[in-house]
Amino acid sequence: MSIQILNGHVYMMDEPEVVQDVVQPTRRRRHSKEFKQMVIRAAMQPNVSIAAVALHYRLNANLLRGWVAAQEERDVAEAARQELNVSTSEFVPLQMQNGFAGATHIEIEVRRGATSITVRWPLSAASDCATWLQGWLR
Repeated sequence: MSIQILNGHVYMMDEPEVVQDVVQPTRRRRHSKEFKQMVIRAAMQPNVSIAAVALHYRLNANLLRGWVAAQEERDVAEAARQELNVSTSEFVPLQMQNGFAGATHIEIEVRRGATSITVRWPLSAASDCATWLQGWLR
């Protein structure tokens, strides 16, 4: 038994036990892309608990939640890319009617997916406007 005095207090301690079995730190496991995709598909099934899937595959539930969240983000990004890749039609020139003789600018509203813009361009630079619009629509 040992006695130690710390800040005016007396502490009596048993001799420390010598630990024979030293716990070795575990190394990080690496998982193949195929394994991750299989586990993510299983966790994304309707009415399936992510924690249950993680237990089944002996993974940490938070790790699997991170994988599932990243996959959902990739799915949303892919859906947005597909929406923007709508087949582009050829540029169609429009003929102006005589009723617009007093107009001083061109106003175009363009919508592509969730994006919508309104462009006002001087009538004197109509050809530049057409060139810009062709480039934007590609």
